[in-house]
Amino acid sequence: MAEQPITPDAAIENAARLLRAAELETNLALMERLDELATSWLSLAHLLMEREAV
Repeated sequence: MAEQPITPDAAIENAARLLRAAELETNLALMERLDELATSWLSLAHLLMEREAV
């Protein structure tokens, strides 16, 4: 099965999911890692939106 390309909306949804998980996390190191991953997804969403605008 071929993977579908990642869309900006999918990247934002992944970031939101990670941020919700981070809010519930009590382990500070894991909370920070989840936040970093969410930030990476948001950066990817931004790059994909820029690419679509060209």
